[in-house]
Amino acid sequence: MKVKTLVVNGLIAALYIAVSALIVPFGFTNIQFRISEVFNHLIVFDKRYFFGIVTGVFLYNLLFSPLGWYDLVFGVAHSAISLAIIMLLARYIKDTWVLLVANTLVFTFNMFIIAFELHLALEWPFLLTWLTTAISEFVVMAIGIPIIYALNKRLKFNQLM
Repeated sequence: MKVKTLVVNGLIAALYIAVSALIVPFGFTNIQFRISEVFNHLIVFDKRYFFGIVTGVFLYNLLFSPLGWYDLVFGVAHSAISLAIIMLLARYIKDTWVLLVANTLVFTFNMFIIAFELHLALEWPFLLTWLTTAISEFVVMAIGIPIIYALNKRLKFNQLM
């Protein structure tokens, strides 16, 4: 891995943690408006953002999660699986807007992983928890689409690595 790629991924991980820390009490409930989930959209522009995003999720959950190992396993798995699906879809879908929408839908649907975690750890009802976490993920990711798209016009995310 190039030094520049390593540094950019370190910055993404740090930004994920910093932005997530703003809403610590609300990042681990059945309604998770984790603003930092917007960083998941970076995968649309370059697959090398995978490591920064996953590292950010891992470290944030390690440092702040009241659920301990549950969040380390399920939270990281949710992000890694969802990002991998988008990386696969990006081989066939070239339109940025379509990929951003697909990314939102994949992350939203895959919230069943987090719902399962909360069901195991806290005995919350699975379907209701999936619904509430999916809605909150969808809202954050959908709002993030135009923001990330506009930032990309200025920052050129595919050229930062």
